[in-house]
Amino acid sequence: MNRLALFAVGAGALAAVAAGCSSSTTSTASGSGGSATTSSGAAIVKTASSSLGTVLVDGSGRTLYMFKHDTGSSPTCTGSCASIWPPDDTTGTPQGTGVSSSMLGTTASTTAHATQVTFDGHPLYYYSGDSKAGQVNGQGVQGIWFAVSPSGSAITTTPAPSTSSTGNGGYGY
Repeated sequence: MNRLALFAVGAGALAAVAAGCSSSTTSTASGSGGSATTSSGAAIVKTASSSLGTVLVDGSGRTLYMFKHDTGSSPTCTGSCASIWPPDDTTGTPQGTGVSSSMLGTTASTTAHATQVTFDGHPLYYYSGDSKAGQVNGQGVQGIWFAVSPSGSAITTTPAPSTSSTGNGGYGY
């Protein structure tokens, strides 16, 4: 395939992802972020140190993010967006460790038969590009995705430079 055709395919895929992440229509996501839960099925939210400072993470240490376009407690990342940014779903009341339990809540999820964890009224999501605890690869993606501080606000700083390369061109995909 020639370079022009490869560029067109890549640009089309990027446009589809961007459209999905700005969609306000509802649909169901194909899966969950796989949050660590208690034996009762309740999601765990705690804090951890990262290159961004202290951030919210799940029980396994995976970073939790907020979506700038969520202006209330109802999630707006659905469809193809939710395949990249899966919701932090729970089947019980979320439990906090080192966070204010009064700031934890739930909202209807875009994933069938689940509720999405909220913190200070913000729906929480994972980033599919974070494959293990401690990663913050989703920070600042498209200028609309941010790790969450223990106070419930978006962390808008950029992570410290990494010495390893993920080969994604810095786009977080």
